[in-house]
Amino acid sequence: MAVKKQFSSFQELLESSSTPVLVDFYATWCGPCQMMSPILEQVGASLRDRIQVVKIDTDRYPTIASQYQIHALPTLVLFKNGQPVERIEGVVNTNQLVPHLASLL
Repeated sequence: MAVKKQFSSFQELLESSSTPVLVDFYATWCGPCQMMSPILEQVGASLRDRIQVVKIDTDRYPTIASQYQIHALPTLVLFKNGQPVERIEGVVNTNQLVPHLASLL
């Protein structure tokens, strides 16, 4: 389940997390991004104690999207210890995504 939290910076969010952070870079107008929402809910539920799922709207935070070279939507980036370790572009179903992420945790 996605939880809304406020942070003074994206870096603070990454560094303050005790678990790896899966960031969903999306846009509200993006159809495939909307398809990923229920998938990410399932991923969050399946890996609830092992991962934190965060959504970043690239239209609201273009600097963050640019910093991580987000050129396609949706793009998922897995961060461990504040550093990106995996990048997945496009829609991926739950049955593929959960085992792949679990192998990286």
